[in-house]
Amino acid sequence: MASRKRVAALLLTNLILFECHAPPPKKDEPPTPEAKAYVANLKLSEVALQANESYGGQVVTEIDGKITNTGNRTVVRAEVACVFYDSINQLILRERVPIVKTPLKPGESRAFRLPFDDIPSSWNNQMPQLVIAQIRLS
Repeated sequence: MASRKRVAALLLTNLILFECHAPPPKKDEPPTPEAKAYVANLKLSEVALQANESYGGQVVTEIDGKITNTGNRTVVRAEVACVFYDSINQLILRERVPIVKTPLKPGESRAFRLPFDDIPSSWNNQMPQLVIAQIRLS
């Protein structure tokens, strides 16, 4: 009996070590075909842009909104690419940020806030293009 407990403890320890040392997903990894098909089930709404001054006097631009999962799967993680342009519509910044960090169940909505403090001064001050770039489903 003690031998079984040791084997179970060893397996659990190896599993924990594997989880801790598993490589994180690549930031620019393309979405799987399954994730691409599921994108249509994620709806952004109430999206607004605002600028606030931080305590240090730095301007922080924030995009606030709501994301809703209208599909039948739980979204474990989702990232959105925020694409900023200048006054002649040239791309000046593309930043990929998490929009869903904890599981978003089917039918669930959640508010999000995306802060940016490094937008180049040539930005046209218009709402950036928001593209869901990565989804992980459970």
